[in-house]
Amino acid sequence: MKALIITWTSRIRDSYWFIPSLLAIGALVLSFVTTEMDNRLGSEWLEKIGWLYANEPAGARAVLSTVAGSMITVAGVTFSMTILSISYTTSQVGARLLNNFMRDRGNQVTLGVFISTFLYCLMVLRTVRNAESAPHGDAGQQELASAFVPHIAVIVGIMLAILSVAVLIYFIHHIPESIHISNIVAGIGGDLNRQIDDQFPARIGKPHDDVTERQVESNLPKMLYETAKTIRSKGSGYVEFVDTDGVMKIAVDNDLTIRMRFRAGDFITPGNVLMLASPDSRVSDEIVEQLRATFVSGAQRTAKQNLRFVFNQLVEVAERALSPGVNDPFTAINCMDWLQSALEHLAEREMPDAYRYDSGHQLRIVAEPETFSDFASLVFDQLRPYVAADRNASIHMMEMMAKVALSTKCDSHRRLLVRHAGTLRRQCKRALNDQSGMKLLSDRFRSMVWLLRDPLYRQRVLDTGNWVGGRA
Repeated sequence: MKALIITWTSRIRDSYWFIPSLLAIGALVLSFVTTEMDNRLGSEWLEKIGWLYANEPAGARAVLSTVAGSMITVAGVTFSMTILSISYTTSQVGARLLNNFMRDRGNQVTLGVFISTFLYCLMVLRTVRNAESAPHGDAGQQELASAFVPHIAVIVGIMLAILSVAVLIYFIHHIPESIHISNIVAGIGGDLNRQIDDQFPARIGKPHDDVTERQVESNLPKMLYETAKTIRSKGSGYVEFVDTDGVMKIAVDNDLTIRMRFRAGDFITPGNVLMLASPDSRVSDEIVEQLRATFVSGAQRTAKQNLRFVFNQLVEVAERALSPGVNDPFTAINCMDWLQSALEHLAEREMPDAYRYDSGHQLRIVAEPETFSDFASLVFDQLRPYVAADRNASIHMMEMMAKVALSTKCDSHRRLLVRHAGTLRRQCKRALNDQSGMKLLSDRFRSMVWLLRDPLYRQRVLDTGNWVGGRA
């Protein structure tokens, strides 16, 4: 249940209609408040304020009708502009970035302000009335009902109209900014670094007390699999969220060891084994349902717990930029700069181990984490076929690998990056028809090898910032 609540809360908060709906409700409440203030205060207070004009019923209706009509028209134009810009941009950078535009707070607030102003004026307009005779008393006597003009409400409506004009000016500036490719890439890159900060300090349980015993790959005894209860999925879809705290609590409460088989971002089908819970004798049908409820799936991948999804967004933009139909290597270079930032950020993080223990040092959960090697492969292996045929992009990727290798303190990370660099160099020899470009690429590769082999050279590069050439 907790996993479902968190997932739906996130969906509602990120949906395009959430902020406009809140503003619309606020406008309805404001209309009732201001008209009630007018009922209680009357219009005598206007006589003491010379610069305020007391409206007649016809004038109040004209003002409110004009504001309401113009706002609903502008709201339609605003929504059309948003959809048109989104359609154009996603055709260039990828449909998976659609949610990024729908979550844009500027677009949501703009539409919300226009709709709210329209609803407010519409609700106030219905309260304006002329002086007219109305039946009174049992005898059917007639008396003159006084006119009612909600002066406070009309003034607030005019202020909302002025605010809407200011928001429209902001929106006209915001739309070109939001679809500029550099801003799109920077937004994804910023999200990626924030996701790394959010996800990698978070752990399921505690790691092994002995650092030398920690492992990123599990090696469980055969007996655990033979005595385990399989918890299978009932539906199809992408795993959006896993309530890891809930899994740990169930494991501790029932003295279980649980082997996780899927993570956020994986696709599941009916009958897939979500997890194994051992021993079988302690797993009742109720516990099976509780464990199954810790997984929430949907029709698409989300970035909630899935760092691969955000990496893939940048990779997809770079791949499209390097395709023959677009041929924009500088956008691809922009993406690689942000991928470099993310990999450097990730290289500083301590990777979680596969074995997770409770507070009593009892093994409770086994789940292989995603490592720096997985994300490096995600970036370089997917981009390499596109980069290898472009001189500018291939040289920049080699420099990107060297900069990441220079920033990390882990020798295994450096060796991994040198292997990726060697693979890129070999593929460029086959695909890159530019001898001078190939020479520059090879020079950078040799310098990168020296970064791995020679600590003194690495320190000199760190001090001077010049790593190309050198001992190579």
